[in-house]
Amino acid sequence: MARESESGLPIEPVYGPGDLTGWDPAGKLGEPGEYPYTRGVYPTMYTGRPWTMRQYAGFGTAAESNARYRRLIAHGTTGLSVAFDLPTQMGHDSDAPLAHGEVGKVGVAVDSIEDMRVLFDGIPLDQVSTSMTINAPAAVLLLLYQLVAEEQGVPADRLTGTVQNDVLKEYIARGTYIFPPKPSLRLTADIFKYCGAEIPRWNTISISGYHMAEAGASPAQEIAFTLADGIEYVRTAVAAGMDVDDFAPRLSFFFVARTTLLEEVAKFRAARRIWARVMREDFGARNPRSLMLRFHTQTAGVELTAQQPEVNLVRVAVQALGAVLGGTQSLHTNSFDEAIALPTDKSARLALRTQQVLAHETDVTATVDPFAGSYAVERLTDDVEAAALDLMRRVEDLGGAEAAIEQGFQKAEIERNAYRIAQETESGERVVVGVNRFRLDEEEPYEPLRVDPAIEARQAERLARLRAERDGGAVDAALTALKEAARGEDNVLYPMREALRARATVGEVCGALRSVWGSHVPADAF
Repeated sequence: MARESESGLPIEPVYGPGDLTGWDPAGKLGEPGEYPYTRGVYPTMYTGRPWTMRQYAGFGTAAESNARYRRLIAHGTTGLSVAFDLPTQMGHDSDAPLAHGEVGKVGVAVDSIEDMRVLFDGIPLDQVSTSMTINAPAAVLLLLYQLVAEEQGVPADRLTGTVQNDVLKEYIARGTYIFPPKPSLRLTADIFKYCGAEIPRWNTISISGYHMAEAGASPAQEIAFTLADGIEYVRTAVAAGMDVDDFAPRLSFFFVARTTLLEEVAKFRAARRIWARVMREDFGARNPRSLMLRFHTQTAGVELTAQQPEVNLVRVAVQALGAVLGGTQSLHTNSFDEAIALPTDKSARLALRTQQVLAHETDVTATVDPFAGSYAVERLTDDVEAAALDLMRRVEDLGGAEAAIEQGFQKAEIERNAYRIAQETESGERVVVGVNRFRLDEEEPYEPLRVDPAIEARQAERLARLRAERDGGAVDAALTALKEAARGEDNVLYPMREALRARATVGEVCGALRSVWGSHVPADAF
């Protein structure tokens, strides 16, 4: 009897050559590092060096997060990934009424250049690759990073890293948007142009399916809606006068890795193949790097359980293995206690050790694309690709990603799938170890990491001191220049940078843009 995949596709008990009718190995698979990149974007993949082990961290104050970063680097992390708290993600200062109760809770509070300076104190920014999970105010945090590097004596052309900057998925699945879609896309194009001229080695966007998956998207939905968003960003940049080969090599993607290892490997392979074809055939990209879908992976937080949390170590290991077998460029492994609270130092170290075991104690780095030619994986790759392309066509029929978002299409599709998963878990058809089967009569006690609520008051004191000490007239003038650029067609990042240099806060900069562009109100809010 056939099982179904997470995308609702059949998984047969046995696959053979007959299941691959019409499959042309030479034409469809190609070689690693060659179009259509099904087998990976680089010819040597991990045989030359392993993926970047990029641990996601950030909590409380900038000083506390800085200490965590230093410990991760000491334990072997090769790339930092910054988590910001919700007020920062929404463009509010820590002393804003809307920030109350959320300061430092799910990430680090960054209100100004003062906090960014502390966050990276003692960390050489020309030697560390930094990813920042920030979207609506992405330009603000990127510029703060550049200004801190400037203070360190590091020129902008030496900086490497990624800013997530994927606001479309916020409207679909996550909700930390600020401005309406059109000005948000304009801001994205401005970031592309600015980085092309000022920070050329920076990845200007990480187009994210991870958060859609966390909201309940199937693997096919995850890559379909993510690639559709990618197409919208490319169209926006081209419409703004940019040549596709000038910015496409710096695009990157961000996906989840679930415990369903075979379909996850197939998903990554299918996504690379679709993107290569879209960029070459639809946008006429000529640079091979413009065709490569390079991506970061994070293990599935939504699959972690508060019950028997140590079992999450096993889940994360399986998920990480799927990401590696699927050809990821960088990886974050979740800590086993994240379903309970922010990770402790010990659990964060164990998460990193999981990657190090895969890289150094297994043989998965000894050969490129170990699953190539597997009857099951190649058929699943074809099936996921077909399902994703069908969804992408439906998005196009609605007018593209932005128009489909305005009509609520992607959100509704994901919510239907999330409901199906919830029903299957509730009925026991979908087994979740420790939750609906193999339970304990009594859970073992666990002491989580707790964030000091006094952080909010301390951040408010820092803000009051900053506003008292800075040149208020210079800040006002810089914010006025930013508003003028927002009303016109000039790149807003240049006046934004000068406002931040004058010590304007994140909330003040985002507030200036809100006064011109307004705030997004979702259609289903009425």
